[in-house]
Amino acid sequence: MSATADHAEERTSPAVRLGFQPEQVVQEIGYDEDVDQELREAIEEATGTELVDEDYEDLVDAVVLWFRDEDGDLTDALVDASQLVDDGDLVLLLTPKTGRDGYVEPSDINDAARTAGFTQTKSTSVGKDWIGTRLVTPKASSKTKR
Repeated sequence: MSATADHAEERTSPAVRLGFQPEQVVQEIGYDEDVDQELREAIEEATGTELVDEDYEDLVDAVVLWFRDEDGDLTDALVDASQLVDDGDLVLLLTPKTGRDGYVEPSDINDAARTAGFTQTKSTSVGKDWIGTRLVTPKASSKTKR
């Protein structure tokens, strides 16, 4: 493949656009049969590692949180996710698009993110049924590894 083709692929990969990088450890929360398998594979391809599940017991470089309206309290889920990463690291909140089962209002996402201590950097379509909202914890103090 040519260098030009490599760059074109990077621009079109949703995982790369969202900020996933080689060798990151990415923890996935909220996996269910409705998740976007192509996005999961793109994240694994971008990082070169498999996603780790909810039972992983160390800090990670990023969290992918699949969340649907019926999954409970979004603020609580985001607070829990913030404990899994160092300050300044990525939490990617994935919610169903408008009109899909489990849709979450953007105002609810914004309120929950702010309450949980996140800065929302951007939202983008990441598949046929999902919107990804990129959240970052403020850089303050490093958490200790568990």
